[in-house]
Amino acid sequence: MKNKSAKIAIVAIATAALGLGLVSSAQSAGKTLWISSDLPKQGGSADQSASTNKAIRLLLKQMGNKAGPYTIKFREYDNSTAAKGSWDDAQCAKNAQAHVAARDEVAVMGTYNSGCAKIIVPILNQDPKGPMVMVSNANTNPGLTKNWDPGEPGKYYPTGFRNYWRVVTTDDNQGSAAAQFAKSLGVQKVYVLNDRQTYGQGVARSFTASAKKLGLTVLSDGDAGEGWDDKAPNYEALFTKIAALKPDMVYVGGIFDLNGGQLVKDKVKFLGDNTKVKFMMPDGFTGYPDFLALPEAAGAYLSFTGLSIDQFPKGGAAENFQKAYQKEYKEAPTSSFSVYGAAAAQVILDAVARSNGTRKDVFQKMKTVDIPAAKSVVGTRLKFDDNGDILSRDITILIVKDKTETFVKKITVK
Repeated sequence: MKNKSAKIAIVAIATAALGLGLVSSAQSAGKTLWISSDLPKQGGSADQSASTNKAIRLLLKQMGNKAGPYTIKFREYDNSTAAKGSWDDAQCAKNAQAHVAARDEVAVMGTYNSGCAKIIVPILNQDPKGPMVMVSNANTNPGLTKNWDPGEPGKYYPTGFRNYWRVVTTDDNQGSAAAQFAKSLGVQKVYVLNDRQTYGQGVARSFTASAKKLGLTVLSDGDAGEGWDDKAPNYEALFTKIAALKPDMVYVGGIFDLNGGQLVKDKVKFLGDNTKVKFMMPDGFTGYPDFLALPEAAGAYLSFTGLSIDQFPKGGAAENFQKAYQKEYKEAPTSSFSVYGAAAAQVILDAVARSNGTRKDVFQKMKTVDIPAAKSVVGTRLKFDDNGDILSRDITILIVKDKTETFVKKITVK
């Protein structure tokens, strides 16, 4: 009995080092559970998704593939299709059903795209053995957790229970911070574009509303600006029209996957470089090597709904995780979203470690997750409000310089 107690004490110390609890029961000892990721592994997001999955696997390796008394395994789901080159509605729905059907799977890390989350969350919510937990590293559309569009967020939770959390802040905060930054640059007139998807329209809408409140002239019509056609061969007509209005800035709400490269090229071709007419995008353009490689991207501003990697606190778990990633994979993470993927997994594993191993109890334990900054892989406290939103509201402003995302400033939204 003494030896058994000693082993339990050792496991407890090891899991506590990562902010995890311990469930000591003979029934759960030795049980294997699975967590998963649900990300777009094809198209423009492929590199970022691969980096996110690497970060999660590294976290599990550091934990000895254990969370409390459970052995943890990891599987990857792809919510994109080759034909579309990005996330796909039908594939998201198919993945959701697969998560529910996988009896050994207790929680999902994902998704990257808010539109995909809006398909998956209600299906997981109705899991008879749950609801099943999903924690996102990248969804920023406010409607998943807050009153936004008609019926939101209630329609995503048909059981009445909230089974969704996210470790990055929301686009109402991102749009507000971006508008504040634009005004600080001396911008007076701005034209707003969106990619016609859930995420892009949401962040463009937030930017537009905030810009108007700050006294900026918004030249585009509509509360989310003008949508661009991601199938268009070029945007000559669009930018010729915008050029005639003489904006100080073009703000793009959307993701790079949706023909963002052509949009960036044509903005510079018809409006001039990004020092002449400023150019700003949200985090849907961060973490894309193909975007950074474009000569036309130089001088473009980006916002990110969290801390950029170079702004993670030094001397603790966050810095150590960066060093470990570099050592393990001989390269840096593709973007901050990759490390926030590990943070989302860290949150899930904290709940799993304190649970009885069932989806229902993992869901219950998620409500009390509170990982201190010193133990968080992103260096900020991982605690949520009752809606499922992270308490931290940090927005990082970046600029593309020498083909890299370079820190400009941090804005904390009150």
